[in-house]
Amino acid sequence: MIGRPFTARACANIALVKYWGKRDGVRNLPAAGSLSLTLDALTTVTTVRFDPALAADAMTLDGAAASAKVLARTTTWLDRVRELAGVTTRAAIDSVNHFPTASGLASSASGFAALALAATRAAGLDLDGAALSRLARLGSGSAARSIYGGLVRMHAGARVDGDDAIATPIAAAPAFVADLRMIIAEVGGGAPKTHGSRDAMDHCAATSPLYAAWVACLDGDLRAAEAAIAAGDLEALGAVTEGSALAMHAAAIASRPTVLYWQPATLAALAAVRELRGRGVGAWATMDAGPHVKVLTRAGDGAAVAAAMAAVPGVTAVTTATAGPGVEPA
Repeated sequence: MIGRPFTARACANIALVKYWGKRDGVRNLPAAGSLSLTLDALTTVTTVRFDPALAADAMTLDGAAASAKVLARTTTWLDRVRELAGVTTRAAIDSVNHFPTASGLASSASGFAALALAATRAAGLDLDGAALSRLARLGSGSAARSIYGGLVRMHAGARVDGDDAIATPIAAAPAFVADLRMIIAEVGGGAPKTHGSRDAMDHCAATSPLYAAWVACLDGDLRAAEAAIAAGDLEALGAVTEGSALAMHAAAIASRPTVLYWQPATLAALAAVRELRGRGVGAWATMDAGPHVKVLTRAGDGAAVAAAMAAVPGVTAVTTATAGPGVEPA
């Protein structure tokens, strides 16, 4: 029944084959597919309550009033929920990220995934995974993947209306997924990044001479990643993961003016990953729109990778994550 609050928890995900660029900014449709790992250590908890006494939507984020920009974006997204539910009631939202917000750790993914479940249930709706993924995508492209746990494939879709641009879970051997670790090396204390992901990818698509080549390599990377997962081959998956991240950042760096997220500690952490591999440790780097370095590895190598990341000057925190669950009631 509308009026009762509902609380949901979602985990952020890190793309192994990257999402960077849209074919339709209005519907938030990706230019190509992507593939990700949902992480248990990066969680958002969101409560939504539709309240007839409210004249406008209200939102707190991490205990403080959300900025006008964030609130406007959320209100526009909530209008879709209201349309689906056949209501006009305004909502109160309280969302907490249990990791740094807007710094390149995919807080928008977990944020809109949690909001999708909390808002629809508070509005009296009971949507299936595909519908939740589609709805979450309208708020954040990567949020579509956080509806599901473990390894997830995002489909770019072919329909103009975008209804087929949804995420689906990847069937993988449970032992392979359970053995995966992602070591997250925060750079710069988790401070907010200077280039927001949405604006940065639009700017990259419009100005980077490398953007078309970046998009052209994605289908091959997706096929290679899915084959590696099917074979349980972490080394092959790691190679695709690192290559996809570096190709994405190459396109971004080539934007005019540049979109450069890297800091000195970023380069040092990337060098440390290469040094680990030289010593026979399974470690492959990936990065999103931020300075932090995430390292894909196996459980047996996790401690060595975490120690190496912690020793990099400028790395301010190290977190070890395993495969996390999909969005769920909290």
